[in-house]
Amino acid sequence: MELPEGLDWVRASPSGRAWLDALPGWLTECAERWSLRLGTPFRYAFASLALPAELPDGTAAVLKLQYPDPESQHEADALAHWNDDGAIRLLGHDPRRRALLVERCRPGTPLHELPVDRALDVMTGLLPRLWRPAGAPFTPLAEEAAGWIDRMPRNWERAGRPYEGRLLDAALALLGELATSQGEQVLLSQDLHAGNVLAADREPWLAIDPKPLTGEREFSVVPMVRGRELGHSPAAVRHRLDRLSAELGLDRERVRGWTIGQTLAWALAGDTVLTHQLDVIRWLLDEHRA
Repeated sequence: MELPEGLDWVRASPSGRAWLDALPGWLTECAERWSLRLGTPFRYAFASLALPAELPDGTAAVLKLQYPDPESQHEADALAHWNDDGAIRLLGHDPRRRALLVERCRPGTPLHELPVDRALDVMTGLLPRLWRPAGAPFTPLAEEAAGWIDRMPRNWERAGRPYEGRLLDAALALLGELATSQGEQVLLSQDLHAGNVLAADREPWLAIDPKPLTGEREFSVVPMVRGRELGHSPAAVRHRLDRLSAELGLDRERVRGWTIGQTLAWALAGDTVLTHQLDVIRWLLDEHRA
């Protein structure tokens, strides 16, 4: 089986190679368990192997085998908590193999194919449906932020200080302040960018691939503000920040702060520096420099 290029990074670690070695057997076992006809893996993949599947009754589905990272550990729990409302339907779950069987979105067009403001209209309608009160087993945002605060300085040093120290100082200060002063805790997807909302037949648009946390609503729009899918420029980032904050009734400064903090936490991927992430942080910090 030929793997998507986006999964090449897992070969760099013993645990990643062990996961790759286990995949063929798990695919066979999952196909037998759910009586699936499997297609060719989807090419767009970075944290899981996903294949189109068909159930015996003709239902179109997707079989997803997750790389065992902690961020997606409770994806099945999040989908079950949303209960088909605004997110894809969970059809089956095999925790031992980190396998999920979910509905297939048809036609599956990503949200970023729409003009910017139409895409933002979709998000302002979708997000409030996903803001459901939640607790265990989901990781609290405050706990996740504490991990970022702990790891970011060490990762920065280990990578050879690849960006200016003012970015790190600002992100650490903002995360520390925001994490301890949050509003009501709801279920969030910390990677809900415009590529993770797809056109479907059951609903016009459905959220996929949650990396769930519980935290305040302001954090929920961070991936949309940061993401390049709807434009990558100071004006584009600030437009998304302004519109989503205003129309969803969110505190713009808290959205801005969470965006700076999480974006920097995710700006180093192993030895790779995601320079487009650093652009976003500089643009948001510099709007307050005078």
